[in-house]
Amino acid sequence: MRRAILAVVLAAQLAQGQQSPPILTKGNFTFTSTTQLVIVNVSVKDKDGNAIEGLKASDFTVLEDGKPQKLNVFEYQRLEEAALPEPALQPRTAAAAPPTGGAKPLVATQIASAKAGEVKYKDRRLLVLFFDQASMPVSDQMRAQKAALKFLDTQMTKADVVAVMTFATDLRVVQDFTSDRDLLTQVVKKIGIGETGMADGSTGDDTEADTGDAFTQDDSEFNIFNTDRKLAALESAVKMLASLPEKKALVYFASGMNRTGIDNQAQLRATINAAIRSNVAFYPVDARGLVASAPIGDATKGSPGGRAMYSGGSQRTQLSNLQNQQETLDTLASDTGGKALLDNNDLSLGIVQAQKAISSYYILGYYSSNTALDGRYRRIKVSIARRLSAKLDYRSGYFASKEFRKFTSSDRERQLQEALMLGDPVTDLTLAVEVNYFRQGKDRYFVPVAVKIPGTDIELAKKGGAESTRLDFIGEVKDARGVLQGTVRDEITVKLKGGDAAELSRRNLAYDTGFTLPPGAYTLKFLARENETGKMGTFETKFTIPDLTAEQKYLPISSVVLSNQRENLDTALATAEKNRKLIAANPLVEDRQKLIPSVTRVFRKGQEMYVYLEAYQPGAESTQMMVARVSFFRGKVKAFESAPLPVTQGLNAKSKAVPVRFSLPLEKLRPGRYICQVNVVDPEARKFAVWRSPIVLLP
Repeated sequence: MRRAILAVVLAAQLAQGQQSPPILTKGNFTFTSTTQLVIVNVSVKDKDGNAIEGLKASDFTVLEDGKPQKLNVFEYQRLEEAALPEPALQPRTAAAAPPTGGAKPLVATQIASAKAGEVKYKDRRLLVLFFDQASMPVSDQMRAQKAALKFLDTQMTKADVVAVMTFATDLRVVQDFTSDRDLLTQVVKKIGIGETGMADGSTGDDTEADTGDAFTQDDSEFNIFNTDRKLAALESAVKMLASLPEKKALVYFASGMNRTGIDNQAQLRATINAAIRSNVAFYPVDARGLVASAPIGDATKGSPGGRAMYSGGSQRTQLSNLQNQQETLDTLASDTGGKALLDNNDLSLGIVQAQKAISSYYILGYYSSNTALDGRYRRIKVSIARRLSAKLDYRSGYFASKEFRKFTSSDRERQLQEALMLGDPVTDLTLAVEVNYFRQGKDRYFVPVAVKIPGTDIELAKKGGAESTRLDFIGEVKDARGVLQGTVRDEITVKLKGGDAAELSRRNLAYDTGFTLPPGAYTLKFLARENETGKMGTFETKFTIPDLTAEQKYLPISSVVLSNQRENLDTALATAEKNRKLIAANPLVEDRQKLIPSVTRVFRKGQEMYVYLEAYQPGAESTQMMVARVSFFRGKVKAFESAPLPVTQGLNAKSKAVPVRFSLPLEKLRPGRYICQVNVVDPEARKFAVWRSPIVLLP
């Protein structure tokens, strides 16, 4: 399928922090080694489930991709199962004793690393308590804290060393690994209850409460409706633990994890792969416990309103939301060898099941004979030389590390192709992607794809009187059977002068491409590379193009595009391709003016919001009058409603599409979270369509 690159433009949005690149001076030489130490933790048990001790390194055979590997690290971790005695009732006054089995605790700093091959915590079980304050309301935070304290008081064993991490707006290590129970108790008690940070966005469904709360979170537009940052925080956490060869269990307290539809599936897979490489298993705990919700809500929230609470639709939506929020938790657990604790009021059991999963085991380490840092999956097979009736439990493989350097021009294409096909996606460059669809014919739809990259991720190089960078893009669309249906490959050069270059850190780069596809279910995988630093980012998402010709009950409409910017194609920052035929096919282009999709659905007070969609009148020969309006809701309270817009012309004779356009000033609305609702009514056909999406309005 052909595709059209329409334009790359600067979209003014929110400022983000930017890290300075390392400074290299002349005369410095850097030596690197591609030797990689691979750690495999092997549990060996007899037919009764008891650990088999006394094995030697010579008893094990390790194969990587079928090739024998020489063991350089061999240790046996003997873990005691007896619980510590309960603490005395009187308050502790003496100074804390130094922890056993490890270094002194590091408070609010980092996880102390180990040298290559060093077993830092001999005969110790490593547990991490991770509190996701961003996803938990106050009641769930209190419940999670109580569960952690119960575990420390009554269920912690002599073999346990525990670290504590929190995430609200950023990842914090509040306690390094220690076996000092009193110190851990103090740390957990000091975790701020009520610190919610970046809360999950509204869904806009029938279960939403009638509330007028304003949105006050000062955060990047790339994080407001997105769970990718939480997954990235978990990825950073497991990478901190990578240097420790022991088995690690990360107990993740959260109130589910919403997937909003603009999330990056590649980030989920990158987090899981990082955990596997670091020998970390996730044990998510749903801090809500056993949820038995009333069909129309309880006294903790306002009535949802509407007919759905009487028809059963509200209850079905509520149950579906709960299952979707738990699905990601279950995926994190099952794909890393852990187990999720869902629908259980005793949250401490989540820590206990992580504790019991790590019994005595062997640590095997080898330097892989395959020194290529290619990010490919490598299979591991471990066997015992002796003829023992034993059950071995170990990870079956891992993704090798990746190293991307500046290649010659002949190598660049190969690098992009390989990076796109990696099972372990690259997520160093932040991407947000929006996929829309517009009917062109009975079985043909134009699918514009909008990509947004924060300016803080872009490095510029000074050349002459301007600063510039080159960006490479590659992507593919596959159908539900995995058959390739479309590809894109482009590169652009962005040149900025004077103030525009200085403003880049507070702006975003927007990029557009498009595909022509029939109705069906698809997967889009897209990769971008910034060539000054070599950073790459991968975005993967599923989308569905409905067959609008089969719609009989409701008025068929296209995707609804929300925007705050129009761009003149003739003066755009960079135009990668000017194919007049394909540009003309894109309904977002009118009179050489391109409507730039918001992608992140974040707007600023004082901006103009543009709304565009197409309604379809299959049997019409001329435009049948329709009426459309746009409303904004805060919970179930209507905060704004536009005047009815009569649509009386514009029917496309071929696609039977009638364009519907709104331009709405946002200056009169208060900053906060809203549900944007679009209603279109066709009185003659007696049909209507309703579209809803959460948005955020910032000051």
